[in-house]
Amino acid sequence: MKYIKFLLIGIFFGIILTKSEAISWFRIYEMFKFQSFHMYGIIATAITFSSLFIYLFKKGIVKDFYGNKIMIKTKRKGFVRTLVGGTIFGLGWALAGACPGPIFVLIGYGAFPIVVVLFGAVMGAFLYGKLNDKLPN
Repeated sequence: MKYIKFLLIGIFFGIILTKSEAISWFRIYEMFKFQSFHMYGIIATAITFSSLFIYLFKKGIVKDFYGNKIMIKTKRKGFVRTLVGGTIFGLGWALAGACPGPIFVLIGYGAFPIVVVLFGAVMGAFLYGKLNDKLPN
């Protein structure tokens, strides 16, 4: 019963993605063709909220599930790895028509072919985990 808040947050997130049309292939297509600001506005809002939460994590105001302070490790910066990773992510997003967040919303919405995209995302994360120590990051 203590996990119900996470279920409610997930449902709320799914409603927001649906109502903002972030799960729409046409909106994503418009974004990659630079025809609409809609998705860029959603991304800018996500960056703003993420920045706010990172600030709250660092100040110790927001804690993890067990009440512990959330520690954010400083990563080494690398332009090339960011460029390569962003390109791979963007190509997958453009080909699939969905970034990782809306995959579950689309499955819940009844777009079952997106399960193939979910499988690819899970396999990509698995391979990254296995090859992480051999990659130049």
